Amino acid sequence: MNRFEYVVVSIEGDYANLRRTDIESDELKLVARALLPPEITEGTRLLYEWMEYSIL
Repeated sequence: MNRFEYVVVSIEGDYANLRRTDIESDELKLVARALLPPEITEGTRLLYEWMEYSIL
């Protein structure tokens, strides 16, 4: 299974904008906060693996 690393760029209500950090990318991915760990803040590094997000 693939694994991807992200950083939380911004939090807007019930959604968070994530940017990949394991590759060079300026694209943002909009993700519902319900899918993310509740303790995230802007700048939090995340790992996406096995269809789950966890804090690095």
